[in-house]
Amino acid sequence: MSVPSDSEVLESFLRHLRVERGVSPRTLISYKTDLRAYLLWLTERQKDPLHVTHEDLTDYLWSRKSQGIQATSLARYIASLRSFYRFLLADGHLDKDPSAFLQTPRKPERLPRYLSVEEVSRLMSSIRGQRLPRVRLRAMLELMYATGLRVSELTQLTFDQLDLSVGYVRAFGKGSKERIVPVGERARLAIQGYLNRRPETPAAIKTIFVSNRKTPMSPVQFWRLVRAAAREAGIQKPVSPHTLRHSFASHLVQNGADLRAVQEMLGHASIATTQIYTHLNKSHLQEAHRKYHPRS
Repeated sequence: MSVPSDSEVLESFLRHLRVERGVSPRTLISYKTDLRAYLLWLTERQKDPLHVTHEDLTDYLWSRKSQGIQATSLARYIASLRSFYRFLLADGHLDKDPSAFLQTPRKPERLPRYLSVEEVSRLMSSIRGQRLPRVRLRAMLELMYATGLRVSELTQLTFDQLDLSVGYVRAFGKGSKERIVPVGERARLAIQGYLNRRPETPAAIKTIFVSNRKTPMSPVQFWRLVRAAAREAGIQKPVSPHTLRHSFASHLVQNGADLRAVQEMLGHASIATTQIYTHLNKSHLQEAHRKYHPRS
């Protein structure tokens, strides 16, 4: 039996991620980039990925750390290596997993950046006019803030995932996991306003939101539109589509929403991920105390 080349091993792993685990294209690119860099490092040292030791992996990670990368990036490299070698072990290429005892560095806890309710109102109010690009942007912003969708979920949203009469959207998150999220009245009105004006597109295009060229709106295109809208609204802090997702969750928690319900609407696999918004809630209370208490 012939020994597979580095590229064959990598392609086999990426195919496993795509077909069997259903990872998103963005996640697939991250794995591919991380592991190509690792395999190149091995090639330069004439090492075989199927015959590395724990010490080899430690040396590689130390070389990346010495380049000044952050703990979050290092944690991602370790996660990529672990997934890669677990696959190789399960696929019969290895007798033992050299990544089994890699230590993941503690990532500094960073609170998500979000908008205040007043800033969200300013952002929405700044999208004036009835020209199609403005109507489309208003609908996308209202839907994202109403549901907390990820930008990829928003731009890939199809007609059969949205029910405006009942008021819900079926989202497919990481790993193609389905969840149902309610859609409020303001968002429904904004979406209906866009649908009334949406241009005809070829039958092959199923997405609701299309660009000026009548092709599916890309996450990058939407990101640029959000950034421009935030500037137009006079919002000084950096704003991205994900800022609206954080704002959706933060405002729900601040107003007393059940954390499990927020977890379900966001599509988080673990409640621990959603608990970050309880810290935001505390910071919101601290800010209110500093601002309004006479002896704060």
